[in-house]
Amino acid sequence: MTKKKHRILLVASCLLLVARVAFPQTQPSSSAPAAITMQQAVDIARMKNPNLLSSQQNLLSVKAQEIQAGVRANPYFGFTGSNITLPAEGASNPYAYSLQVSRLFERGEKRRWRLDSARSTTAQTDAQYHQQEQQTILAVRQAFTSFVIAKAAKKLADDNLSDFRHELDIGRERYKAGDIAKLDFERLDLQLAQFESDESNAITNAQQASIQLQALLGYDKARTDFDVIGDVVPPLVSDMMEGLEQKALAARPDYHAAHLGVAVADANVKLAYANGTTDPTLEGEYDRSGTYNSAGFNFNIPIRIFDRNQGNKETSKYLAQASRFTELATRNQVVADVDQAWSGYANAKVLSDRYNGHYLDEAKDVLDIAQFSYQHGGLALIDYLDALRESRSVTSDALNAYSQTWMAIHQLSFATATEIVP
Repeated sequence: MTKKKHRILLVASCLLLVARVAFPQTQPSSSAPAAITMQQAVDIARMKNPNLLSSQQNLLSVKAQEIQAGVRANPYFGFTGSNITLPAEGASNPYAYSLQVSRLFERGEKRRWRLDSARSTTAQTDAQYHQQEQQTILAVRQAFTSFVIAKAAKKLADDNLSDFRHELDIGRERYKAGDIAKLDFERLDLQLAQFESDESNAITNAQQASIQLQALLGYDKARTDFDVIGDVVPPLVSDMMEGLEQKALAARPDYHAAHLGVAVADANVKLAYANGTTDPTLEGEYDRSGTYNSAGFNFNIPIRIFDRNQGNKETSKYLAQASRFTELATRNQVVADVDQAWSGYANAKVLSDRYNGHYLDEAKDVLDIAQFSYQHGGLALIDYLDALRESRSVTSDALNAYSQTWMAIHQLSFATATEIVP
């Protein structure tokens, strides 16, 4: 093999990092399950994530309380008898039976305010569920990106190791032919350990990222043939920060839940005042004593001199005011979250673009020149190894920059509760 051909093989690994060339994704074999996209992973998590399924059942249980809030007081039925075990002796000792039917009547529209409170609580719980859903989606997207980046790192580590082993084979032949010294060959051989370490770490990271993602998707056991497909180089976010703030205020479920919390508190205030009203109980009675029949009624109502539910009234008013402050604090936090996420994205994107448009090309060029000079005796081995280490460092930093930018995009999507990138 000519030196020129060998140089082309070694440089080929660096082409993976050229800014305008995306990192290749490993395509599944025809017998393996198809690799899933990020959106497919999100859809699977929505359907199968155990935590989300648990929260769905909790939401249904809260909604069931609307039924209980709307029920009316049950009537009471009573039946009594006296002297039924003694012999009847004329009018002096007659049998006696009594039948009573009674019911409590609620006043102050208690049922209405109970229903209002229950329905508002259901709406608030639904918003809280969507907040948890957003958190789960964020975790899925982060795990998906980690897997994609880990796959790219593994592919790069495999290619680098394969190319450097070929370089080492050539160095061994040169050493045997007396073209290079033993010290130079051993230095070259020691560099192989770094490439082997890179490959081992990349394999571990890819496996762990796959397991983490599958756990979030609700798989009870991680599959070894599980695969994903996605872009390594992050896209550009077209929205501006001010527009994203408005989207967040319109879509954030936690802010919606805080707003509904005010409705719940207001309904509880009205319910507390309604519970301070008196509820009369009306009873009808039928009596039979011997051969005589009679009917009567009973009406009673509490005299609320001392207990007028005044403590609960005051408590509910303070809680209602507190809920308004909570809503304001949540609104401020929504804006702050968007601003922080935007700051993280903007800075990460600047660094990512630098690698994509400058540093990767430059690292490839430096390695290309250093390798060519070393093979033609114009560069010392130590300088060539330095160039090799710099190239490895730059490519690793580029992947980290891409990963950070993707994570910032996911955080921005979470902060705004919208799909920043399809």
